[in-house]
Amino acid sequence: MKLYYSPGACSMAGHIVAAEGGLVLELEKVDLKTHKTEGGEDFYAINPKGNVPTLKLDDGSILAENAAVLPFLGDKTGIMPRTGTDYYHALEWIGFVNSVLHRNFSPLFQGAPDDQKAKAKEKILGGLKLVEGALTSDYLMGNAFTPADAYLFVVLRWARNMQIDLSHLPRVTAFKTRMEARPAVQKAMQEEGL
Repeated sequence: MKLYYSPGACSMAGHIVAAEGGLVLELEKVDLKTHKTEGGEDFYAINPKGNVPTLKLDDGSILAENAAVLPFLGDKTGIMPRTGTDYYHALEWIGFVNSVLHRNFSPLFQGAPDDQKAKAKEKILGGLKLVEGALTSDYLMGNAFTPADAYLFVVLRWARNMQIDLSHLPRVTAFKTRMEARPAVQKAMQEEGL
């Protein structure tokens, strides 16, 4: 399988999940400004949506969007919960990170006017306050690492880059520190040149 990624982008969550489970992926960097792959291909020819993560499966088909890629890689690596409602709670967290946190970074990345940036930061912090209340153990689902944790970690890196102060969220900041210490996170960051 090949993961098309952009360093530090949301595709890093899938990279972390694969590394956690010992799944070796072929990696190809994508320049999201030019939409060219590191090998010089037109990325739109690979994924017409033009976004990462994009996973080229062994059968040649393409799977895109973290809502699909993370559970898929989690299943392949055995990291996705498989019992009772835990599977669906993991999907719920992936959906929350995607729709509440990730989505609200768009104005910050796209250079929106200051009032829109302020509203986006307010929404991000509101979502992170919910995460703060839910982090009663090491990870979102208790003591077990899931793909949702990888995604949350990536978003928390963005918060730092966008000068969003998380110091009033001690559980969130402790989670980020724990994640940074995980060998799979370090491996993914190193392979992405971060």
